[in-house]
Amino acid sequence: MPVPFLLPDAGPLITLAYAGQLDLLLRPGWPLRLVDRVLHEVTRNATPSCDAITAFVARHQPPVIETTTFGQYTRHMASGGKPVRKAGLGELAVQEASHQLDWLDPPQPAVLLFEDHKIARTGFNLPEGTLRVSTRAFLIFLEDKGWLASAAAIEHQATQAGRRFSGLRFP
Repeated sequence: MPVPFLLPDAGPLITLAYAGQLDLLLRPGWPLRLVDRVLHEVTRNATPSCDAITAFVARHQPPVIETTTFGQYTRHMASGGKPVRKAGLGELAVQEASHQLDWLDPPQPAVLLFEDHKIARTGFNLPEGTLRVSTRAFLIFLEDKGWLASAAAIEHQATQAGRRFSGLRFP
């Protein structure tokens, strides 16, 4: 079975950036992939996490999965169209990217890293073999494997830096 791709949504990227721990995404040794719309969301505005995420991406150059969701959005905005609803576009692009991986031969499994409650709901459709894992569960996984001294310490670093993230403990 192929090694799963790690697909983080915006929330985990922001949380790990606040904690100064984006390199934890590489700890399991799974190939990291970013979704175009998610990358846009976390780098388009000057935020406390933007510079750290931009530097991480420049340093590690993870491949970016292009989606029609983001392509249509950018074409619409470039043509002078009225601003469209942005809420939910990242989640839609992540869902699209995971389905793109399912069309590969053989299908590519993925671990979808998230904090958004919308992704935790059963209505968020993912192909078989794609796992949804919260940031907190990912940190606990790293701790259980001995790749991280303390998941709670990372949470504490993020919250001390000003990040208020989801209390989800999923799965």
